[in-house]
Amino acid sequence: MSISQRQGAEAARSDSRGSSWVRLVNGPQTLGRGPLFWVGFAVAIGAAVAYPAFVDGWSVGNTAYFFCWVFMALGLSLIWGYTGSLSFGQTAFFGLAGYTYGVVTINFGAAYGMTIVGLLVGVGMSCMAAALLGYLLYYGRISGVFLGIVTLSTTLVFATFMAQTAGPKWAIGDARLGGDNGMTGMPPLTVPWFGGDIALYSGVPLYYLLLAMVVLCYLCLRILVNSRFGNVLVAIRENPHRAEMLGYDIRRYQLIAFVIGSGLAGLSGVLYTAWGQYISPSNMNLAAAALPIIWVAVGGRKDLTATLVGTLVVLGVFQNLTIFGSYYAFVIMGLLLVIVVVFLPKGLIPGLVQLVSRIRRRKGDMS
Repeated sequence: MSISQRQGAEAARSDSRGSSWVRLVNGPQTLGRGPLFWVGFAVAIGAAVAYPAFVDGWSVGNTAYFFCWVFMALGLSLIWGYTGSLSFGQTAFFGLAGYTYGVVTINFGAAYGMTIVGLLVGVGMSCMAAALLGYLLYYGRISGVFLGIVTLSTTLVFATFMAQTAGPKWAIGDARLGGDNGMTGMPPLTVPWFGGDIALYSGVPLYYLLLAMVVLCYLCLRILVNSRFGNVLVAIRENPHRAEMLGYDIRRYQLIAFVIGSGLAGLSGVLYTAWGQYISPSNMNLAAAALPIIWVAVGGRKDLTATLVGTLVVLGVFQNLTIFGSYYAFVIMGLLLVIVVVFLPKGLIPGLVQLVSRIRRRKGDMS
């Protein structure tokens, strides 16, 4: 083969790989495909980039706070929406990663990239814990409502244990666990840079970092769920027995999805802890464990785009409702969940998409 032929073959393979990535991003397992969707996506990203220039610092920090929770919601969408496993364990992995970040950074400080190390160790701890729990669940053939019960029990046991860790004896090195009062004193995310480290407090730099991470995570998950792996997950969700009869080791696929989704919950825990420099057992109690279920169910658990948009909207609504008291906010969120489950079981976003499609079809038939 000549040099020109070899270069042509390499170019063809490169084009093929590029087109395959495009097909995966626009695959059938996610809402939103085609030029119109991606133009809207680019406009939304542009608006998000310009947002800090038009609002005050508190609003920027508050939006960064919302971004911290998105990863946990996307992970639950993968576990529950695409795989069909209802898990109440997201906040347990959230808390485990947050406390791990606190222990690492309080003991070793923020210099030399130790907060990045703390982030990686925290996410790694949540993944290892999820691998252990998931192995016991899936290879123990626990499914359906029993899987939800076990994951909820695990979360509540962990939260209860952390709540009784008050006093100086409950410490790991210099990091006090703090009991109900929580752990404080950990530094924010700090990026090593020439001329000095850059501490990302809850301001514009952290906002842009989290925005980039949300976009990257969303696109990577789109590729994952539209790949062969994602198609198998959907097949397991629709009919696990049929998928198993076709020769797939459904427990392995479920376990991998569970670990990925739990790792994203751990990422949320680390980012939240770094954002507020605080983590407590209240982030893992019964109410906290139920909130991600509400975000994902209301937006649309079977689609990443619906989960992303729905989570941000519901977080904003919930925060505004807390002005009248957290009790009323939780009651209204519960009522919203019931309404969506009864009347829009696929979620608000997919329901609106279906409504628009029906209206367009009717107009087309009338014309």
